[in-house]
Amino acid sequence: MKRIISILALLMAVAQVMAQDTAKVTIKPYGFVRNYLNYDSRQMLTVCGGEYLLIPRDEDWNMTEAEAAELGVSHRRFDRNADPQTHLLALSTRFGLALNGPKVLGADASGRVEGDFAGFGDKNTVLRLRLAYVNLDWQHHSVLVGQNWHPLSGNIMPEVLGMAAGAPFRPHSRTPQITYSYRLLPFAFQLSALWQYQYTSPGPNGESAEYANRTLLPELFVGVGYRNEHIYTQLGADYTRLTIRQEIPVTAINGTTPLYSVLLTNSCQSLSPTFYFQYTQGLFSLKMRTTLASNLAHLNMLSGYAAVTTNGIDYMFRPLRSTVSYINFAYGCKWRADLFLGHQKNLGLADGYMIAMQNVDNLYMKKNVKNINSLWRVAPSLSYNTKSFNIGLEYEWTAVSYGDIRNDASVDPKRQVNGHRLCLLVKYNF
Repeated sequence: MKRIISILALLMAVAQVMAQDTAKVTIKPYGFVRNYLNYDSRQMLTVCGGEYLLIPRDEDWNMTEAEAAELGVSHRRFDRNADPQTHLLALSTRFGLALNGPKVLGADASGRVEGDFAGFGDKNTVLRLRLAYVNLDWQHHSVLVGQNWHPLSGNIMPEVLGMAAGAPFRPHSRTPQITYSYRLLPFAFQLSALWQYQYTSPGPNGESAEYANRTLLPELFVGVGYRNEHIYTQLGADYTRLTIRQEIPVTAINGTTPLYSVLLTNSCQSLSPTFYFQYTQGLFSLKMRTTLASNLAHLNMLSGYAAVTTNGIDYMFRPLRSTVSYINFAYGCKWRADLFLGHQKNLGLADGYMIAMQNVDNLYMKKNVKNINSLWRVAPSLSYNTKSFNIGLEYEWTAVSYGDIRNDASVDPKRQVNGHRLCLLVKYNF
């Protein structure tokens, strides 16, 4: 708590000093106090203290049907995850400083620093850096350096009330980057080099930025957009390369004591094309995105990659693919109604590769969720909005088709698990 107070005091002091010379830099503080009251019908896979919902957890029975019948205690059989819960949290409360300064190299200079309390320490929520970047903007060109929204996320988010903002059906990440943009209206071109930090890839050592940082080549995104009075659309592709190093013990034949270890190093490359479309007319808006997601676990998507071996010694890493799409309708202003529809389908490994069924530990997935065939979400909401105050109610139905993992890392569906969430949002803006 003392650290948070110290950081806030430092930001206020910097703002006061900089505000003394308004001819050089202008500072606009902004933010909001936001509270979520959530009810979940069962145990959910979440982050940020439960506010950020991904999916309902799979069934976890205390005994099988056969065991219950044999023991004659069918009434004692229960699903451990069929356990409702509720919580109220304000940790997504946000504050920031929007900065504008004198020209630099002939460009308009601006910057942004933004944080919230959705990071987690050992005991308490902690201050988290969201955005921190500088932007130089010429007439047709701009260069942004620092931590900002991933180009697949950006400011083109569905209009939902939940903190996850449509994830895992929408890529979600803020990440260090260098982004170059060229605008020749109505078209815009974008090229980004990105590094992992807060949102990271899974691997043999858990979720970590080490696999991306070890590659040296950053993640790359290229996109072209078109905009007119009512339409904004973007076509792009994301290239990700991870380098995975594994130290594997080698034992004697018929022995168990390791003689030595060998270091295996290989990479996993993936390309994910995406298409975005937005239409606005008066009080109505339509937003949609579809992505052929290939190893996009670091964007809070239920994705990943697999270690594939043909001889039991040498491993190749291949991305897991899925189609991920959403569509979002919204109408209104002061009173606003929204409807979000999302879908994901697991396509398994690319290029017909197979995994050893006895070793599904060779699948590296977001939050270690490996046995999903498909998932859906339907989320209607209604909100009341003024400049300084928002209140709204949202219902989310998320259905997951769980099953058995096939040799190509796709999943044979066996059961559908439904999760229901009611979310009450109360927000004050400043």
